[in-house]
Amino acid sequence: MSNKSTAIDIEDNLGPEESTSADCSDEKRVFDWDFKVRVAEEIDAIHPYPAKFIPEIPKQLLAEFPRPSGIVVDPFSGSGTTLVQCQKAGVTSAGIDLNPIACLIARVKTSPLPSGIRDAVEGVLHVAGQIAPDIPLIPRLDHWFETSVQRELAALIAAIDAAAPEFEDVLRLALSSIIVRVSNQESDTRYAAVAKPRLKEGVRGVYRTAAERIIKALECRNYSLNEARVYNSNTLDFDWNEISEPVAAVITSPPYPNAYEYWLYHKYRMYWLGYDPISVKEQEIGARAHFFKKNHHTAEDFSRQMRGVLEDLAEKLAPKGYAAFVVGRSKIHGEIVDNAELIRAAGAEFGFKVKYRSERTIAASRKSFNLSHANIKTETIIVLSK
Repeated sequence: MSNKSTAIDIEDNLGPEESTSADCSDEKRVFDWDFKVRVAEEIDAIHPYPAKFIPEIPKQLLAEFPRPSGIVVDPFSGSGTTLVQCQKAGVTSAGIDLNPIACLIARVKTSPLPSGIRDAVEGVLHVAGQIAPDIPLIPRLDHWFETSVQRELAALIAAIDAAAPEFEDVLRLALSSIIVRVSNQESDTRYAAVAKPRLKEGVRGVYRTAAERIIKALECRNYSLNEARVYNSNTLDFDWNEISEPVAAVITSPPYPNAYEYWLYHKYRMYWLGYDPISVKEQEIGARAHFFKKNHHTAEDFSRQMRGVLEDLAEKLAPKGYAAFVVGRSKIHGEIVDNAELIRAAGAEFGFKVKYRSERTIAASRKSFNLSHANIKTETIIVLSK
């Protein structure tokens, strides 16, 4: 399927070399959203994050869709893809996400690298090799982690907790990034326990390698680190007064109903880092667990949730600003649901009109989970404005 599409309202979508006069107001722009040739960047691979937003989409939106002055917000910011692209474009941004692991990744991606971080890593490894802390009480720990791995992880956590606060995020992210590898979980995209070969370098060796990979990726950033605020919050309950600037644009990809379960694939990362994955599960939009309980969610629940978000945005979005959503279809109890249409209809209730709409084909090689269940082969880019 081609994803080349024309704008529905193009007056504000003209590039820098095109006239903005009335003579051009009916011109139809064409964009290619498939990005069949992609160049991987180290900053986007510092931590596993299934089904994440690809950076080319916010990059193209920022470059091609003019907006007023103000902050760019991603209310479902995940691992911070939009925030990184905003920094590269020299734009101030803010991201909101319920998942504390996602927020940890986003903070590290967008923050300066603290001086002395390599010494801090070696300090953690030294301390971890000298102590034998209690293993935390985590459900089904023996099922998912060998006893020796439990001991080494507990020692690393204790050593990280004793390190200086300025190093905390990078040190914790390095540990989070290895949890699945050192566990019995098959992979970041398959939640099943399997027997794995013993780690030759041990857990501490794996940790050292992961920390160095993160540090090198952060050192390779060759752009200004414009302010990128990260709020660990349920977007549906977020106090938008915390963002005092005009919101120039929203660029986001909300969770697709009944398609992914971010909380599940970060469950043991959250447990080891002291977060509550069950609380995240209960609040996570779209998680499959919500669609298989007695009083299960329906497409109307997603519609209601998006209405709440768009009601807030109707008040916060600056004049001539826009809200861009990237969302795929869902399969809910046998019915295919057009989530982009639900977002369009929800926006219409608060005066939003469709500025642009296009389809893109999801690469067949995209590594994720539950795609066969949800039959997600395309995504819709829908841009709303008032």
